[in-house]
Amino acid sequence: MSQSSDQMELREEDIRAHYGPAAEMLMQLDHSPRLAQARLSLEQPEKSPDVAATRRRFRSTTPGLLSRTSAPSGGVRLLDRIAESDEDDPLTSPAQASVAHALRRALSIALTVADAFSDQTPLTELKRINLEGRLPQDRSVEFTEYLAAESLVALYTFANASSFLLAAQATEVSVEVGAVDEVLTDNAPLALHGAIWELDQKLGQFAKDEGTLIATMLAFCEQLMSKVSLRASTAGRLESFNQASWRVEADDFVVQGFTPARAAKGSTLTMTFKKPNEVVGNHIAKYQAMKLSKMLMAYDFDRRLNPFAELGGFIFTFMGDGKPGTGKTTLIQMMAGMINDYCQTAGYAFRYQNLSTDNIDSYQGKSGQNAKAFINNVLDPHVIGFGTIDDIDQLAGKRGDRQSSAGQLEITAVLMESFAGANTVVRGNCTFGMFSNYPENVDDALRQRAGARFLVDGPQTREDYIDILYLLMGKNHDIPVGAHEVFSAQEIKAAVAASFESHARPHEEGLMRVFERVHAQVGDLDTIAKLGTYLKGIQEADERFTGRAIKNITDAVKVRAMDFELPDEWMEEPDLFLFKDYETKKGMISELRQPITVEMVIQEINRYADSEFRYADKSDEVAIEAMVRDFGRQEIAKKRYLESKG
Repeated sequence: MSQSSDQMELREEDIRAHYGPAAEMLMQLDHSPRLAQARLSLEQPEKSPDVAATRRRFRSTTPGLLSRTSAPSGGVRLLDRIAESDEDDPLTSPAQASVAHALRRALSIALTVADAFSDQTPLTELKRINLEGRLPQDRSVEFTEYLAAESLVALYTFANASSFLLAAQATEVSVEVGAVDEVLTDNAPLALHGAIWELDQKLGQFAKDEGTLIATMLAFCEQLMSKVSLRASTAGRLESFNQASWRVEADDFVVQGFTPARAAKGSTLTMTFKKPNEVVGNHIAKYQAMKLSKMLMAYDFDRRLNPFAELGGFIFTFMGDGKPGTGKTTLIQMMAGMINDYCQTAGYAFRYQNLSTDNIDSYQGKSGQNAKAFINNVLDPHVIGFGTIDDIDQLAGKRGDRQSSAGQLEITAVLMESFAGANTVVRGNCTFGMFSNYPENVDDALRQRAGARFLVDGPQTREDYIDILYLLMGKNHDIPVGAHEVFSAQEIKAAVAASFESHARPHEEGLMRVFERVHAQVGDLDTIAKLGTYLKGIQEADERFTGRAIKNITDAVKVRAMDFELPDEWMEEPDLFLFKDYETKKGMISELRQPITVEMVIQEINRYADSEFRYADKSDEVAIEAMVRDFGRQEIAKKRYLESKG
């Protein structure tokens, strides 16, 4: 996020000076609700009188010691409420500790910002005069208005900072907490007391475990920010807050009026990025990767949805396959580099994660946990995410294969559920790429969960080989290029158009036989009925060609309808597109859509079916060839052994 020149720094010593009062609010406070209705009793279970308030979770098992209640009626002990989220575990978990520390930090930041607001306005002087009993009658209204403004500032900053600090703990678990009602504007401390009281009520209702604890916290913060922003739109005396900008250096947190901070940090990338012109060949794969990189940037953080996901042109999962050395790693480096650059320009958090064989663990259940953590990190709705699974044939086990370990099968189960499960939600903020040199060894059901196929076939033409030689030779030589225009063959649109047109007919021999047979029966495939007949013919030849395959094909066709790149200037100047509201972005994208044609559908059917036939043909053939090589080596070794003895 770029830092403006007029940004003021909130000093760390000022924030920490409020740690004591903030901790006291969290440990215990008395508050009688005025606007909200209590839904939970605040009576605490009886505890030993000798156990301090901060250790009330340690229950005595000695009869006779539970003699009296340790909390007054109406008292709020938020730390105890947080500690109750994991039932009977007497120890504080890391997640609970994170929430407690985040709340103390957020309260301290809120009180510091409120102090700064008071000092920038006449409020500090008005407080002093009122305390001395000298407040003139004609300034009482002004004083009340400034106190209300300070309350709104404190409440919004508290919710904003809490959401920001807890964003890294967010999961896909969501909770509907309802509206926040206890929004008081008498003064900042009372306003925060009301917020803590209502937060305690929400946690008691909805926080049943650590996942729902974090989800409830974040949902409450969203509701509180929304309610306070609405109140602030009609309140007075807030000009100085709306125009000012404060920064907390330690947290990289910026207070910018009633605007929520981008609530997550991205990962720091150390990989070597590649430019599109440094990827030779792989025209369709490169083109789709470039389009997908820009599609991700259309994600709306406020709506938590991407217009491409709603319109039907978003690629949530894809598979790139090809021989070793054809450029899969280069493609990953190119795509990650493009997304990273776009995010830096827009000030968005970008998170790149790779799931590797290091995540396979011999401990039962640990491999699945590693895979789930990987999925959740990339799915985080507060970031733009890109997850890669390199060499997926080694990482995810093939069901029914006796050589697959338990850890590999755990990863397969997690990926299948995450990519196309009952609870899968595609927001359009992230994409997952699976890559393999041997896709025939990938579980069929998992492979079919890849919505798009990127054939990474590397350089193909004479021009491609000249370009890659020129690129890799570098500049430290005087060898002339000769009769060749460098990189002209990599002109993406012309190359892609030629690649798509080549799929007007199938490439694989098995699929070609099906295509010719159906074409001879029904003629040109120019209607839905004829296309359906072709699909049925493919299913008869390959029983794995199911309804999921049809969905993947139609998704690919919808992507083709979005067969355009978002203009580069939209990425370079965020105000032109990225910072527009959701509906505006959706309208701008809709205007660029192209009509769906029969040719598109045939090409996508052939592209997808070619890949499935390629996998099916290879699967058995590769196994047979390996056995033949083994038998041949055994025969040669036996012959040499006998010759040495003779």
